[in-house]
Amino acid sequence: MSELDQYDYELPEELVAQQPLRRRSDARLMLVDRSRQQIDHYHIRDLPDILTSRDALILNDTRVLPARLMGFRTRTGGRWFGLFLAESQSPASIDVTSGDAAAMSQPNPRPRKIWQVMSKTRGKLEAGEEVTLVDHLGRAAVQLTMLAHQGAGVWAAQPDRPGTPAEILADIGRVPLPPYIRGGEMVDADVEQYQTVFAEKPGAVAAPTAGLHFTDELLAKFTAMGISSHRVTLHVGLGTFRPIAVTRLAEHTMHTEWGQIDAATASAINAHRAAGGRSVAVGTTSVRVLETAAASGTLQPWTGETNLFIRPPYDFRAVDALLTNFHFPRSTLLVLVRTFGGDRLMRAAYDEAISEGYRFYSYGDAMLIV
Repeated sequence: MSELDQYDYELPEELVAQQPLRRRSDARLMLVDRSRQQIDHYHIRDLPDILTSRDALILNDTRVLPARLMGFRTRTGGRWFGLFLAESQSPASIDVTSGDAAAMSQPNPRPRKIWQVMSKTRGKLEAGEEVTLVDHLGRAAVQLTMLAHQGAGVWAAQPDRPGTPAEILADIGRVPLPPYIRGGEMVDADVEQYQTVFAEKPGAVAAPTAGLHFTDELLAKFTAMGISSHRVTLHVGLGTFRPIAVTRLAEHTMHTEWGQIDAATASAINAHRAAGGRSVAVGTTSVRVLETAAASGTLQPWTGETNLFIRPPYDFRAVDALLTNFHFPRSTLLVLVRTFGGDRLMRAAYDEAISEGYRFYSYGDAMLIV
């Protein structure tokens, strides 16, 4: 058995949640206690009875962009599907292969905004080819010039419309549901449901799913109890959901994601923990921000890109408890959760979740590891 095989499990297809519950806080909650090596069963609405004023919630305030793109190849009319991944500011950041160099051959090109997009179509795209993106009514809206293939289906491309990605995508983008939810096809309700109630900073192409369980009413209860909450940002990228393709974890190349924790937040969390409180990370994305910012041993203000892959052995420096959904087998997220919760206990937790009929993945149920 390879190292990666240890992170595999069989999940009945009917346990993959296709939509959230009508009330977010009605989702089931598995409480996993590491000190007692015990598993108990609750609901998200029970969190005010589980947490205390010594707890501080760390929330990822990223906002999911309507990043799913639809259109056609302008020259041939062939159907095209895509996913906006990120924006860069200069052609210098593009890895132009020799076959694509003609598209960027102009002398001293001026810096311009370049999109990174995942592209899917029949046939072979060529550098310089145009794709017509359609709006929500199927009307031609934006011309996207494909500049350079960057591997693994990702292209550098330039839209012909000025504006930020958030502004452009608001007119032409769809909710970027993962393919295991209705084949990625959104319904109107997903616009609200696939977004946390505390989402603020646009930039993610997937939701920080543990945060989807929270409601304004639940957050108000936490505040009334004296449970503080602190905001960090990690713009969730497509790589979060990609399975590990190597047999040894040390050989996996981790994706990068942009994140931030400001000075006031870092100071408040440090003060809370110094007074004996717990830092409760809501989601693995919050964990990655906190642990990246605490790489020196002490939580510090931080802004930048992280490719932190948390795997055994790992000494957590800034996280005391973790609220998280149930994750894909053979994924970096499952490795992170098993590293935090303890391998034997987390195996038992996943086995029990399956036997008890918990709902898995983005719209599914959750566990709180303390």
